[in-house]
Amino acid sequence: MTSTAQPMGSEGRKAHPEHLGHVIFITAAAAMGGFLFGYDSSVINGAVEAIRSRYDVGSALLAQVIAIALIGCAIGAATAGRIADRIGRIRVMQIASVLFTVSAVGSALPFALWDLAFWRIIGGFAIGMASVIGPAYIAEVSPSAYRGRLGSFQQAAIVVGIAVSQLVNWGILNLADGDQRGKIAGLEAWQWMLGVMVVPAVLYGLLSFAIPESPRYLISVGKVSRAKEVLAEVEGHTVNLDTRVTEIEEAMRREHKSSFKDLLGSKMGFLPIVWVGIGLSVFQQLVGINVAFYYSSALWQSVGIDPSASFFYSFTTSIINIIGTVIAMVFVDKIGRRPLALIGSAGMAISLALEAWAFSAKTAAGTLPPTEGTVALIAAHVFVLFFALSWGVVVWVFLGEMFPNKIRAAALGVAACAQWIANWAITASFPSLSDWNLSGTYVIYAVFALLSIPFVLKFVKETKGKALEEMG
Repeated sequence: MTSTAQPMGSEGRKAHPEHLGHVIFITAAAAMGGFLFGYDSSVINGAVEAIRSRYDVGSALLAQVIAIALIGCAIGAATAGRIADRIGRIRVMQIASVLFTVSAVGSALPFALWDLAFWRIIGGFAIGMASVIGPAYIAEVSPSAYRGRLGSFQQAAIVVGIAVSQLVNWGILNLADGDQRGKIAGLEAWQWMLGVMVVPAVLYGLLSFAIPESPRYLISVGKVSRAKEVLAEVEGHTVNLDTRVTEIEEAMRREHKSSFKDLLGSKMGFLPIVWVGIGLSVFQQLVGINVAFYYSSALWQSVGIDPSASFFYSFTTSIINIIGTVIAMVFVDKIGRRPLALIGSAGMAISLALEAWAFSAKTAAGTLPPTEGTVALIAAHVFVLFFALSWGVVVWVFLGEMFPNKIRAAALGVAACAQWIANWAITASFPSLSDWNLSGTYVIYAVFALLSIPFVLKFVKETKGKALEEMG
């Protein structure tokens, strides 16, 4: 069953699975959580103005209802790693599937605004769990020769989920004759938009029964024989399985169950590597990317674009998001994570600055002159392109790879929690900031994109081609 051993630490880099198609299926099934992450995060875009109208709420309260899901995301992200260490990665996926399903039904049939907010928190908890368990599981089942590209499946699934949600929203809007509150089979259009997520949520749960548990988790609970079977599936039968298990066991013997205490250092609170993970997560959000996915329809309507066109532009933006993600998947293992991050930071800073300039020309009637309107639309798409080909992918790859084994689960949970808190801050503040000064808001996002460049240059180390047991 095994072959001559390669030197320990190099085997994971050189192993090529005989059944790469099977590895891709496993990865894609796990990344279905990422699809739901993207779908649930973005689907609210089509319902923002309908919710404002139905419940007669102002920008500040509306923002809290939209952003409240992110509180659930932060809690889910903070707890998912510990839960996964106790009951396994697959069980966490199944729990998330149930929560996604319940949230979709509840959000589609709310009794009142508080009720809608509650179901959004439940969905947010599922998103947070998926944001942690997806990259962690994929990193643990992927041979390192393919790990960057397979790790990119999580972000690819997220952006496909975003695109599908916008396409579904646009289709439902057209069925309702362009009215977000138009009735279809007794329910308003926006309710159908939120309820359709039941379908992929159930599919995610079914797929979780068709993929193996992580070999690292199996070894941690003493199921070594099963771990070898999984390693043979994902790394190939020509790999020395005894050596791989020994490699993982030795790494695990040097550690204990990761906990919050393990993340603490003597001077700066957290260990430096944890701060780097937090920094990557926070910068990913502070450039304002989720404004494009939570508010783009409302944003374009606020500068004079009709609802049907605004929904269409939200969909085209999500297609650009997919194109950028594919570019990242092609290059993440070729040129590395850091170069992609730096390229993306520069491109985002320039495009955000152009958006800020264009929005500064907004007239008293709430429209943009033709030239500025064209620049705003193009710059918005370019911004999403540069985000997708860089920070959208490399942050998730980094978080799945950069931490030492003994703190990986807990550190990834903290970093993802920080990401959701930053996401909440941007999402909750945008409506009020845009009422204050839309152009100034985009200047703030552009500054954060610029600041991310020295952060990467000074603090972020390349992880390309390293085995997980070498980290730290």
